[in-house]
Amino acid sequence: MQHYEKILTVSIDDLDELAHVNNVRYVQWIQDISKEHWQSYATKKMQNDTVWVVMNHNITYKSAAVLNDIIKIQTHIVQSKGATSIRAVKMYNAKTNQLLLRSKTEWCLLNAKTLRPTRISDEIKAVFS
Repeated sequence: MQHYEKILTVSIDDLDELAHVNNVRYVQWIQDISKEHWQSYATKKMQNDTVWVVMNHNITYKSAAVLNDIIKIQTHIVQSKGATSIRAVKMYNAKTNQLLLRSKTEWCLLNAKTLRPTRISDEIKAVFS
């Protein structure tokens, strides 16, 4: 399974009224790392022929992040079947290694021209395994 990882620093724009990272920001980061992972490993043809859409986010929050925390985000594909794929994301405080959240997102692969679901090819599966 192909892992992808990035590091980011919490800025003031990421915070809610409690001075913690806003839940909406976490969802954005989940989507951002998912897209970056796809774009880093999929061929240009794969990217031009298909598009991923979210069907379901399941997020478990474990601890809060605050201003200037450095966050390590990791993602990988858990399972692919038919036109759907399950992607896991975990976020950690990079200094303490404390788990901030874990998520599983169900994505559906669409044909970029018709916007209809399309089976995840063995070629695409191989890119991430």
